[in-house]
Amino acid sequence: MTALISVQEASKIYQTSRGTTVSLDRVSLDVEEGEFITLVGPSGCGKSTMLNLVAGLITPTSGSVLVRDEVVTGPGPDRGVIFQQYALFPWLTAQENVEFGLRLQGLSKRDRAQKARHYLELVGLKDFANALPKELSGGMKQRCAIARAYAVNPSLLLMDEPFGALDALTRVQMQEDLLETWSRDKRTVLFITHDVDEAVYLANRVVVMSARPGRIKEIIDVTLPYPRNEELRLSPEFAELRARVWRGVHHRD
Repeated sequence: MTALISVQEASKIYQTSRGTTVSLDRVSLDVEEGEFITLVGPSGCGKSTMLNLVAGLITPTSGSVLVRDEVVTGPGPDRGVIFQQYALFPWLTAQENVEFGLRLQGLSKRDRAQKARHYLELVGLKDFANALPKELSGGMKQRCAIARAYAVNPSLLLMDEPFGALDALTRVQMQEDLLETWSRDKRTVLFITHDVDEAVYLANRVVVMSARPGRIKEIIDVTLPYPRNEELRLSPEFAELRARVWRGVHHRD
């Protein structure tokens, strides 16, 4: 089976006024279609650099990144990117925000509206289609950003700590909502987080990265069944996986 994403011996080196910084050092990772992969590791370990390489927002200093066997040379509609900050247009309603990318794709007004309503319903915002971002809670804004990313039909969702700014209860609810959306309308997901519980709860596989220079330290298979729920978080199996990931993140080689 051909990997959807193939990171091949990719390194990223930055030259700054303080000297040379090696953000990623010869990282290789294959991600299959439909997988949900989480990346964890210490601050500054290159998680966001890796995501930005796949997104095409930056290029590797050496090595290569491929999506569907094509070398990534820049951003593309096949990759939807969701950041911690919601990046919604404040003057547009939720529906208009979701329609924005569809307008760039040249869809008719009717088709844009129909598709936007579908994805707003998918993320639980059907009744807030006409609300402005200032009228939405933090979790609702992030759901709107997810709907906007889904609507342009990307093969791949790249999520850089999308729930990091939310309070604990909203964060848990967003995790539940994301998994429900993923199970209903699957996309391959590459998800960065600092939260070990979140990494285990969401993923098929957890990629643990080492402190700078960023390398892949360990890849842990999460064999917990879907759909996942609150009881699963309290299970011995979850605790065991969480402890393994935590040791991988915090244990210095």
